[in-house]
Amino acid sequence: MEHLTENCLSLILSFTSPKDTCRAAGDSDELWNKFLPPDINQILRRSISTLTYTTKKQLYFSLCDSAILLDDGNVSFWLDKGSGKKCLMVAARQLAIVPWWWQWLYDSNSRFSEEVAVLDKGRCVDIRGKMKIGMLSPHTTYETYLVFKIYEDACGLDSAKTSIRFVNEREEVPDDEASIVYPDPRTSAHNIEQRNGEFSRWRKDELMEIKIAEFETGARDDDDEVETRFMSTDTNVLKAGLIVQGFEFRPKQPMAVV
Repeated sequence: MEHLTENCLSLILSFTSPKDTCRAAGDSDELWNKFLPPDINQILRRSISTLTYTTKKQLYFSLCDSAILLDDGNVSFWLDKGSGKKCLMVAARQLAIVPWWWQWLYDSNSRFSEEVAVLDKGRCVDIRGKMKIGMLSPHTTYETYLVFKIYEDACGLDSAKTSIRFVNEREEVPDDEASIVYPDPRTSAHNIEQRNGEFSRWRKDELMEIKIAEFETGARDDDDEVETRFMSTDTNVLKAGLIVQGFEFRPKQPMAVV
């Protein structure tokens, strides 16, 4: 390796991963530019704050370690450290939420303008979030997550239905194709072996998340939209205490080798 020119070494490392490049101490801007999204300059222009960096490597890890807010501050953007794939979170204010039974409250844990949607009391929960495919990385398997918290006296959140669809292909997802998930950790902890579906889990930022679905971006048009949905399983049951932060779109992580 020590006899290779910098350009030759950069070319070789550009076919590896950011993790492997760090091990080989590759630092050139030309190299790290290959790990950044092709539209990174357009994305940075949409940031509501100025990101300071001196090298493309510094920019890469800055976007991996700290999300930036785009446009009106209701979309959060960062990079997956291992792959450089785009990650995004859509704030509750940008979601389609049936307005009855919901309040907008201050929450210091929110990464968006400190405002979250809180389910007061209601029988129907229906939350939808859309994302343009052009905002995501192509040819990538993505997972969507509802990011939330619940109050100690929350009720009626034992289970919910979730679905995913490409807006230009399907009007709605039939009920029999929806998945069942278990948001409330107090109920999902019981008889977990007898339940099929996703369970909520705690995150490092002291919020909770539950997987909604996964999908492939493939080579779709940038203007195509994917819609993820979280909804009630039983409209006869009173529900309360759900605090919605937003929907996250993250590249699916490879299975760990044991």
